[in-house]
Amino acid sequence: MSLNKLTIAAAMAATLALGACNQKGGDTAPKSEAAKDAAGDATIAAGLGDATKFAAAAKSTGLDATLAGPGPYTVLVPTDAAFDKLPAGALDTLMKDEGRQELTGILTYHILPGAILADDIGKAIDAGKGKALLATMAGGTLTATKEGDAIVISDGAGTKAKILGSDEKRSNGVIHRIDAVMMPS
Repeated sequence: MSLNKLTIAAAMAATLALGACNQKGGDTAPKSEAAKDAAGDATIAAGLGDATKFAAAAKSTGLDATLAGPGPYTVLVPTDAAFDKLPAGALDTLMKDEGRQELTGILTYHILPGAILADDIGKAIDAGKGKALLATMAGGTLTATKEGDAIVISDGAGTKAKILGSDEKRSNGVIHRIDAVMMPS
């Protein structure tokens, strides 16, 4: 893929991401006032911390600029250990020019429009009689359930990720750390 096509693909991904934030409805998780009022100077992009593989993937697709933008977003950030569970070489292949479109789809599958706290997800699960559907910026849907006190997020293929660390409030949204990489259908 040429640099020009890559730039266009990154711009389209950013536009899709920003446009999805402006859509009404789609998910059943309410956005609490506490989430909307999340304080702090650091953006989601600046707050990725030790999630070096997610940060590198976001940078390679241009989504780092979106995650540094106004938001609000909720990002389910897989730990580096979660990326290590992928088949050998999978992330390296996705980071190549020919894999960036697929990588963009995977990353935007981890981004939810709006700022959604773990408590919001928990309340939506309770209101949904044990599950809540979460619309992603990739156009897909994740399912949230509870296993004991833990919130578990499932993709369409049945991969499950537990929320390990939640409610990292940033100036443009919220980060939740998860222990698996979700894949769009």
